[in-house]
Formats: sequence, C-alpha cells, structure tokens
Amino acid sequence: MKIVVLDGYTLNPGDISWDGIRQFGDVTVYDRTDTGNEKEIIERIGDAEAVFTNKTPLSKHVFEACPALKYTGVLATGYNVVDISAARENGVTVTNIPTYGTAVVGQFAIALLLEICSRVGHHDQAVHSGAWENCNDWCFWDYPLIELDGKTMGIIGFGRIGQTTGRIAKALGMNVLANDAAPNDSGKQIAEYVDKDELFARSDVIALHCPLFPDTEGIICRENIEKMKDGVIILNNSRGPLINEQDLADALNSGKVYAAGLDVVSTEPIRGDNPLLKAKNCIITPHMSWGAKESRQRLMEIAASNLEAFVKGEPQNVVN
Repeated sequence: MKIVVLDGYTLNPGDISWDGIRQFGDVTVYDRTDTGNEKEIIERIGDAEAVFTNKTPLSKHVFEACPALKYTGVLATGYNVVDISAARENGVTVTNIPTYGTAVVGQFAIALLLEICSRVGHHDQAVHSGAWENCNDWCFWDYPLIELDGKTMGIIGFGRIGQTTGRIAKALGMNVLANDAAPNDSGKQIAEYVDKDELFARSDVIALHCPLFPDTEGIICRENIEKMKDGVIILNNSRGPLINEQDLADALNSGKVYAAGLDVVSTEPIRGDNPLLKAKNCIITPHMSWGAKESRQRLMEIAASNLEAFVKGEPQNVVN
C-alpha cells in the first residue's frame, strides 16, 4: 500500500516514530503541505491508496483527482477539513482519532485557569528581571491572587474532556455545573446539570469543551456575556469559533469579564488584527493543549490501529 502523510510535523516533530504506519506499506511523510494549494495536495497524494491529514483540506476535487485513494485518516478529532460527502461518493473511508487527548486537554484547561489565578509565569519573569531584588518588601504580586476553593465552574460540553476538567476543578474545591445535550451517570457524579442560562448566571469560571456546531458557534457573545457574573473568567481550549472574539475583547476591556485563557482562536495561526491580542487580561497560547508527547504517541498508535482495522476490512472510528 502506498501511504502519504500530508502534514506530519505537528504530530511528530521527530520525537516519536512512524513505524506503526510504515508496517502497512510505503510511507511518504511531508512535514507540511500548503493548505491553499490544491494542486500541490493532489500531486502529493498522487496514486496513494491511503492518506493522513491533520489540517490539510481534502475537497471534492481532491477526491475526484485521486481515484486510487481508498482511505483517509484524520490525525485529529475534528474532521471538518475533509469533504465527508465527497469522500463517501468516491468510495473513500474516513476515520478520526476521538480519544487521544482527554487527559492532557483537561489538564491544560486547568493550567490556563491557574495561570490566571496565580500568574506564576508573570511573577517568575518579574523575579528574573530584578523586581524582587529591588522590592522594599519581602514579597509582592502584580495581579490579584484568586483562590478557587468554593467558587463555581460551569462547563459547556461535558463529554470525556469536560468531565476530566470537572474532576480536577472539583479536586480544587470548586463546585461544578455542566451543560450537555446528553447528561449521563458519570457526569452526574461530578457536576450538576443545568441549562445554559443558569450556567451563565451562576458560574465564576466558564470552560468550553463542546464541539463546534451551528448552535455552539459564537456561544460566547455579547448577549450571553451579559447574563454572566461581573468578573467571570472564560476558558477555551476547544474550538476558536465558539467565541465571538470582538465581543469577548470588549467585555475584557470593560471588566465585565475579568480574564480569559484561550488556546484556540477563530483563525490559526492567529492574525495580527485579532482583537484579543490587545484585550486586557487575556492569556493566549498557540493551540498546544494536545501536544504532550504522551498524547501524541497515543494519537499515533490509534492512527495505526485505524489503518490496520481498515486493511482487515473492519474499519473503526469511521466518520462517513
């Protein structure tokens, strides 16, 4: 089998192995493919029977131009980069990786929150720049320090990742509210399920762990921010378009929202004109929640397992 990886660098910058996939055929790995160059995408796939993509888009034209292609493995959970209908029409099986990052993404959401509450990074830099050495007192802090015990976290999207975040929040002494289309018993052991408006009204911290659907796009917007407590903290390491970025920037600058911790934005890499870059009290990291080596190794193993299942005629994690 001829196999092509279109954009392998973010998954594997060199610290893990492609051998799990190489056992199924001749593998060509490209670190990056120009996402806007459909001609290059088609040329690189060529007569391959299997292709792996993370963010390189596969359109109807790509599938039609690559008739040998029978399998597409998305190296991520989200698969909106693939024209699923066109893949189906052209007899191409598409799979994704649904569970590789549960632990680390929940961990990162809490890391964003703790940075907002304790500003460890900022104060480390302050010490190294001489601010403590030149301080008149034996201690100092530049930001209000926030204790989380007794406060309420509301989590929108309470699947595996949302529940992981909820368990950690609960361990920190927080009360946990959840909003999800499918409440379940494991969630009920962690959180109180409520509707969105109640979650907005009661939460000191709001964390987004929901998929991007038409009814969740822009869920953090001016109208809903007005329903929230003054001084609320907002976290998002799910999908950037869940937030109306200008509305959030306005709320941060007015103080209605105290702080935001974001690992995703609407256009990635971030554009220089994104209003959140100049907003007050906004921490932004470069879509790195998923990137721990352990998580990426797990992703690689599931990708190989998905391909193996397809080869055996028993495909798994199929999205089309």
